[in-house]
Amino acid sequence: MQKNVYSIVLSSDVIAAIDRLAYSNGTSRSNMINQILAEYVSYTTPEKRLGDIFKRAVELIEDTEQLQLMLRPSDTMLSLKSALRYKYNPTVRYSVELYKNSEALGELRVSLRTQSSGLIYYIDSFFRLWQRTEERQLENSPSSERAEGRYSRLLKCPECKDGDLLGEAIVSYVGLMDRCMKLFFACVGQETSVEDKIDKLYAEYKKSNTLL
Repeated sequence: MQKNVYSIVLSSDVIAAIDRLAYSNGTSRSNMINQILAEYVSYTTPEKRLGDIFKRAVELIEDTEQLQLMLRPSDTMLSLKSALRYKYNPTVRYSVELYKNSEALGELRVSLRTQSSGLIYYIDSFFRLWQRTEERQLENSPSSERAEGRYSRLLKCPECKDGDLLGEAIVSYVGLMDRCMKLFFACVGQETSVEDKIDKLYAEYKKSNTLL
């Protein structure tokens, strides 16, 4: 959304109230005024849309023990973590960044912080398996990349603009990936059979989750 500079005259008391509101919401005066005016004229700004998506996502995550919220690094990013039941209980980090103005909804990044060559080998094996699964399951599989112990995937922008539904879709997708990853590590050494199980889980997920 294009932004321009406008000159308006406001009372000092109004500005003081806006500044207090902006501070409590962790945003700037200009952005706060933009949000207030957008709400008044019933216009959904990109910032409001992202806020609605994350608000719903946080509500769902707080109701489950599978994923844990981490500190929000910015108003466009949500960070989660999950513990793997494997040697040393390594922590997997999920980072969802949403774009304000882009053809894509955002990007999911997954990483496993470890120095263990064995763990890196297995997590990279899972990421390869996940890419193969999505190539089979999706007509147009999203762009994704792998690096040592890391994975990233674009979240395509669906026609749906409802913040609640998009928040639910993001949590559902991350939850599926996390469950499949834990299943993979529980079946280390049985890669062929676990790939079939993950394929079935993904197919079941697709029946009620089509947005992403």
